Amino acid sequence: MAETKSWTVICPCCEATLVVDSQTGAIISHQEKAKPLASFEEMAKELENRKKVREQVFSQELGSHKDRERLLEEKFREAMKRAEKDKDTPYRNPLDFD
Repeated sequence: MAETKSWTVICPCCEATLVVDSQTGAIISHQEKAKPLASFEEMAKELENRKKVREQVFSQELGSHKDRERLLEEKFREAMKRAEKDKDTPYRNPLDFD
């Protein structure tokens, strides 16, 4: 009986073809499933959709960047209030608790 030196396995997730060495279990080769080419109109429509998503993300990030200065100022004021309230208690380094 002849012993096979490698196995051919098809991935159930992505349907790629894998050639695996039977002794070591190492992947010898990997070949992705051939994807059918889309029509030009479908590719152009996909590019337009991606462009819209990019513009939405950019405008959202731009808006959050404009609001960032106000948020940082509020955080700073809150930290100053806490520092004023706790100024009589000594600072305890968390590393000294060991």
